[in-house]
Amino acid sequence: MKFNRSTNDVEFDFDGDMLIKGETDGSSYPNGGLRATHTAGGYLALDTSSPIFLRGDTVFIPSAFVSYYGAALDEKTPLLRSNAAVSKHGKRLMAHLGLDIGDRDVVSNIGLEQEFFLVPRDQYYRRPDLQMAGRTIIGKDAPRGQEMCDHYMAPPSLANPALACMQEMQDECWRIGIPLKTRHREVAPNQYEFAPLYGYNTTQVDQNIMVMQIIEEVAARHGLAALLQEKPFNDVNGSGKHNNWSLATEDGIMMLHPAKINKATGNPAAFAVIMSAIVAAVNEHGDLMRMSIASPGNDFRLGACEAPPAIVSTYLGDDMTFYLSHFKDGKGEGGYEPQTKTLDLGTHEVLPFDVPAEDRNRTSPFPYGGARFEFRAVGSSQNVSMVNTVLNTIVAEKFAEYSDRIDAGEDPLDIARQALNENWKVIFNGDNYDEAVQQELTDRGIWRIDSGVEAIATLTSQKNIDLFQKMKVLTAEECESRQHILHDHYTGTVEIEAKCLIDMINQHIIPSVKAAGIGPLSDLESAVGTLKQAVSEIHGAENSYKAAQLSRVLRLETMIDIRAVCDAAEEVVPANLWTLATYKELMFLDSHTAVTPESETNFYDE
Repeated sequence: MKFNRSTNDVEFDFDGDMLIKGETDGSSYPNGGLRATHTAGGYLALDTSSPIFLRGDTVFIPSAFVSYYGAALDEKTPLLRSNAAVSKHGKRLMAHLGLDIGDRDVVSNIGLEQEFFLVPRDQYYRRPDLQMAGRTIIGKDAPRGQEMCDHYMAPPSLANPALACMQEMQDECWRIGIPLKTRHREVAPNQYEFAPLYGYNTTQVDQNIMVMQIIEEVAARHGLAALLQEKPFNDVNGSGKHNNWSLATEDGIMMLHPAKINKATGNPAAFAVIMSAIVAAVNEHGDLMRMSIASPGNDFRLGACEAPPAIVSTYLGDDMTFYLSHFKDGKGEGGYEPQTKTLDLGTHEVLPFDVPAEDRNRTSPFPYGGARFEFRAVGSSQNVSMVNTVLNTIVAEKFAEYSDRIDAGEDPLDIARQALNENWKVIFNGDNYDEAVQQELTDRGIWRIDSGVEAIATLTSQKNIDLFQKMKVLTAEECESRQHILHDHYTGTVEIEAKCLIDMINQHIIPSVKAAGIGPLSDLESAVGTLKQAVSEIHGAENSYKAAQLSRVLRLETMIDIRAVCDAAEEVVPANLWTLATYKELMFLDSHTAVTPESETNFYDE
């Protein structure tokens, strides 16, 4: 826009160059030392893999964001590099298996299942922790939780605003080209889920970020607050974002579909070779998979009966496991043909119908689900770029290794058999929630990192730096910067929670206890000093890693003990003196809210 000095008219001139490249202050974003105030340049460049879209009067242009020297300041650039790696080496391996796809790419497709909570907005305003930290730091359980199993997949209720809210969310998304295919209630009270159509990973990541924003914005228009944090409430399920990951050629040949890839290559063992590479990648780089899901909210979610434990195994199902077991032992080289079975319910009203041979294993971190793997441990609030960067990179490395060995004269079936024999321990089809099983898997030597802080620290292990550099996805400097950013983010999250807890104790809980003349007053007053001391020690830590370690102790030990004191106070203080919204007031839209119809409903034409 500019003014014509001769006519004083406003002239609009949108230069196409503005769509392609931009520049801004890179030092004001989390950058892990890659930028500083005196070296602040950050440069944006159009990402042609993800469509531009318009919302209101704003043009959203998916872009890469890098420093003056080309270092990635964003999540997108490493993902794009990993796409290049998995395409390059996927094409090499496919050619060795019998399919030369020429100039076409191998692409990574994903589908993201977005879970979230909706709570009454007036009660949300009575919870400083929900407003500032996204989760309840304290709160006595309501008399009812999810034990009746009556919320999951229940019919949408017209008696509360959730259904109309979700319908508007879908409409808002549709207007900018984001089709949300399904909507339904989830397990916990007030918990819901959307799932889109699957598609190319960069497009799906960009769209999911917009979906999360739209969920929050639309909820407010319906008198609700949307909670995207992984564990907003204690003792009920938290929220995830299941990352369904697959590989295919650009023209749609699905590499993880046994019949289709075997037919396209003319090689009955093609699927077995590809699966062996993925099994090896998961076993060798389970630490990186764990790192990629190390969000602060997942501290409270992994390992409960709602998300897989922090032990990275893969579920293949008995049918495929039997096939690969025979394949690795040289007992057969035929193609894998998934079986089906017929269920006959013994009624004439419901006819017999077919189901897959494999059951669903919701306890596995990385189960195979028919032409895709589902990374189930991903957190609901995450940008999943790092998750998919890791999946692409570890598999690309295996494809490259196989191709190099085949180029040197080895037989691909021998390579695949060796990989399966060496990495077989990572396949587990049982109950990952069983504590005895978890110990068994740990004893096998499968990657287990219970602490998110320690998982983040694996990003700069020499093994992982070498991997990312070899695949040209991240440099050593970029790995180090990301580790600092992730540790700082963890520490910052905990500090916000601790400060909220201090305010809530001082401004709400202690006054309520004093007004009631009952409750653990001295313990509450002591807790404030404990929290302040812990925050001070974190500020004095020598580096971001040490600060994050101290923060984890504060969050998962000290603050949990203090929560018990606060919840004991809530239990005895009369309701009319308790000023914070309770779980009972927050978690039950069906019984605590009502929709007032704007007009009478006409059930017939007058």
